[in-house]
Amino acid sequence: MSLEGRVIVVTGAARGLGRAFAQACRDSGAKSVVVADIDAARGEATAQELRATGGNVVFLRYDQGDPASIESFARALAEKFGHIDGLVNNAAIATGIGGKLHDEIDIETWDRVMAVNVRGVWLVVRALAPLLRKSKLGGRVVNLASDTALWGAPRLLHYVASKGAVISMTRSLARELGPDGIAVNAVAPGLVIGESTEYVPRERHELYVKGRAMQREQTPEDVAGPVLYLLGAGANFVTGQVIPVNGGFVFN
Repeated sequence: MSLEGRVIVVTGAARGLGRAFAQACRDSGAKSVVVADIDAARGEATAQELRATGGNVVFLRYDQGDPASIESFARALAEKFGHIDGLVNNAAIATGIGGKLHDEIDIETWDRVMAVNVRGVWLVVRALAPLLRKSKLGGRVVNLASDTALWGAPRLLHYVASKGAVISMTRSLARELGPDGIAVNAVAPGLVIGESTEYVPRERHELYVKGRAMQREQTPEDVAGPVLYLLGAGANFVTGQVIPVNGGFVFN
């Protein structure tokens, strides 16, 4: 689980799951951790907080919905590090969009979710792949999917569809980047307790807890372990896989 000597980029890392991933990478000995987010104030604050307790943690702002911003982000990483060893593709639109049936979702919201959650994930991989190819430890990409795409959660069609696309892209990218020694995998968390899920109705939280083999609420730390595994040497020959991390709500 050690990430010693590795440069790891975590997108959407200003808060929630992304912040937990960045902290876990720092705690696991990563040489450098990049907190990447659209929210400059919160992103810089997160980086400062993590640096205060040790480690080289830096913040870089980018907008996953803006292709030009992603390209600028990649150039900044190249100038600062020359290469990266791992990318955690966590950034996504997830908050405040649920609760509507398929015929209640407006086209503008659908397009915005797809632009960030699908196109953005692809563009980040495309922009950062040259830096991953330069890794001497073996490049790693961990995409954040969702178990909603595995069980077909209702009243969330745009998000579910976007995460289903992430799963499919993970498998295709694994074949395209495999010859370069880059592993591409995904984790599919269940409903995680945090700021981004405070809007989710209590009934949905209870559905998850009661439906899990391990009947408790899920925390960001529950997801960090599998992410660390996929970023490290223990997953050298693991690629194209989707790991549900939800306490047994769905089995893959």
